[in-house]
Amino acid sequence: MRTIGLMSGTSLDGVDAAWVETDGEAIGRLGPVLTLPYHPSLRRDLRELLDRASGSGAGEIPADDPFLASCIDRLTERHIEAVRAVKWEADLIGFHGQTILHRPHRPGSNVAGFTWQVGDAARLARETGLTVAHDFRSADVAVGGQGAPLVPVVHAAMARDLPKPLAILNLGGVGNVTWIGRDGELVAFDTGPANGPLDDWARHATGEAYDRDGRLALAGQADGGVLAPLMAHAWLAAPPPKSLDRLDFDRALKEAGAPALSPADGAATLVAFAAICVAAAARHFPEPPVQWLVAGGGRRNPAMMRALGAALAEPVRAVEVAGWNGDALEAQAFGVLAARVWRGLPLTFPGTTGAPGPTPGGRLVGPLL
Repeated sequence: MRTIGLMSGTSLDGVDAAWVETDGEAIGRLGPVLTLPYHPSLRRDLRELLDRASGSGAGEIPADDPFLASCIDRLTERHIEAVRAVKWEADLIGFHGQTILHRPHRPGSNVAGFTWQVGDAARLARETGLTVAHDFRSADVAVGGQGAPLVPVVHAAMARDLPKPLAILNLGGVGNVTWIGRDGELVAFDTGPANGPLDDWARHATGEAYDRDGRLALAGQADGGVLAPLMAHAWLAAPPPKSLDRLDFDRALKEAGAPALSPADGAATLVAFAAICVAAAARHFPEPPVQWLVAGGGRRNPAMMRALGAALAEPVRAVEVAGWNGDALEAQAFGVLAARVWRGLPLTFPGTTGAPGPTPGGRLVGPLL
């Protein structure tokens, strides 16, 4: 199938779109990729929506809430623009939507998991004339899985000919890693906060949307007094499967004293903690990887890559060394996952989300049905 994958991640920076030819298992041609940034007002409003959802506990914002409706309308419009900008003909769209709240089931808890992505898939299908695969996470959460990460099965397909064991690290608002063994075994989970807290810090400290070129972090020193309680956080020692919400560590960062740091030292401390989380994640691998391949916006931050290189024993490289596009990788993955939804193939597995078995997911809407 010819698919267009769409991804708008927890960094809230915009929509990535990528054209992929795939049957959901093998990946053929990779076509155009692009990014359409969110308008600053939409980014601001989505962040407010995240804060409201997080504060509600269960994420219960009424469906007819005018503010929610406005966010969904503008978000969907930007995704429609992204599909049209790709221009190549396609059969199917993979539409992740924007995650507003992610509260998966926690071991030992009697509270059911919950995940919420917004976006109007029916409108996207109607205005593009294409069938849309969407709601990728709910089926996994419903059977007790974490609902994330979703892309490890695609990582495995793309890394088929690469030396193993291999770790593929994505650094978006939250970090996640896929470990691929020599026999194809998959272990995947969220590592901890990544660009999200750093972006928030840069916006507050400088007015910039993110720490461009790592300049703020490179000018500072990580604060050991703030890092010490963060390093003792139960998340780092908890075994996978595990996944995070974009705002899960906000309270811990405040209690550790991060807000009192200077702009540069605060940025350096957040970068150091992201790298510490990744190093802690490596303890949960069956064996060490031969290398780490890094995707997502974090790989463009020299401070982040330097911190990872110091924290990890193995080589750390951007995914471009494997011939991949680190900005488009997740969008390409949702193009592949859309084809898997179409074919009824599993999206998640015990080793990636803790699902009880290989679990199909997603829903379809549009003219091919």
